Amino acid sequence: MSLYEVGVPPFAFVQLLESQALDPDAVARFRNVMTREGTNEGLLIQREVQAPLRWFREVYPELDVDQAILLGFAFAEQAQLTSFGPLSFPLVSAGSVAEIVELLTYLPLISTALSPQFYPSEHGLTIALTGHTSDPALDCLVVTYGGLAVLRLLDMLAGDVSTVRLHLTWPVPTFMTNHEEIIGGRLLFNAPMSFLHVPAETLSEVCRFSDPLAYRLAIVDLKQTLEQRSGTTSFSEKVRRFLEKDRPGQSSRQSVADELSISTSTLKRRLSEEGTTFRELRESCLRERAMLRLLDRSISVSEIATDLGYSDLSNFSHAFKRWTGRSPREFSHDQHER
Repeated sequence: MSLYEVGVPPFAFVQLLESQALDPDAVARFRNVMTREGTNEGLLIQREVQAPLRWFREVYPELDVDQAILLGFAFAEQAQLTSFGPLSFPLVSAGSVAEIVELLTYLPLISTALSPQFYPSEHGLTIALTGHTSDPALDCLVVTYGGLAVLRLLDMLAGDVSTVRLHLTWPVPTFMTNHEEIIGGRLLFNAPMSFLHVPAETLSEVCRFSDPLAYRLAIVDLKQTLEQRSGTTSFSEKVRRFLEKDRPGQSSRQSVADELSISTSTLKRRLSEEGTTFRELRESCLRERAMLRLLDRSISVSEIATDLGYSDLSNFSHAFKRWTGRSPREFSHDQHER
């Protein structure tokens, strides 16, 4: 088990194994894999070690997108308030829907397989969900699980939050004949990217077990823990975080290397060791942010191009068409029509 392996929260994984959601043969195969690697359920929880997602590929060698969505549903249905390690206590003490979704900032403490990107607007909060497994089916699994788990937690803590919707990039699975009725119409497929949308009026919805002092103290602890663990964060994740908080279009290899106190050649080598490049990370960040912003009707394409660091609208339009096959205006029109 590598230090930088992407995985899922250990307690959530153990709860899945001990539920009736998986067939006994699959559970036995998972336990055989753990035995081979010198670990078990108890050690995963005790050491707060993520359960590597490659285990799912080994147990389900023919895993495709349809099966991944089914597994994502099974995983999310087992989610409890105790499933998320250091995030569990602040979840329970959160005072509002806004404070619940804010905790996604600290997702790296329990899983590096999924990253959120936040985009607030006058209409509410949109949170892009991106998998980092380098395996399309496993990305589908973690995005489906993560998004549905958030919806389940909101139901537990805030009651009726039917206005919050999960959009997935994948087509409707063949096993879902009446997908419009799934979780009250809150799950939509064939989206341009995977994201959660929380309307502005829903963000202020009050939670059942609000404890403002406990929440503030928990956030302080989470920040400290995240800072302490920064030394064990992969280079690609560090670069991604820097790009997400900065203007990715204006960030250069040199500026990122300076931020990380390394040379550009070291940055290139370390990213290569992790199977990626600076250009790939920056383009991914630009693409996600551009699509998120184009979902907001109140912002012009020119404003988005400027915000992303493009010198003119033409350069942005060429880049966006290269990423998606459509111009920004065509993309925006299609999404509003949907």
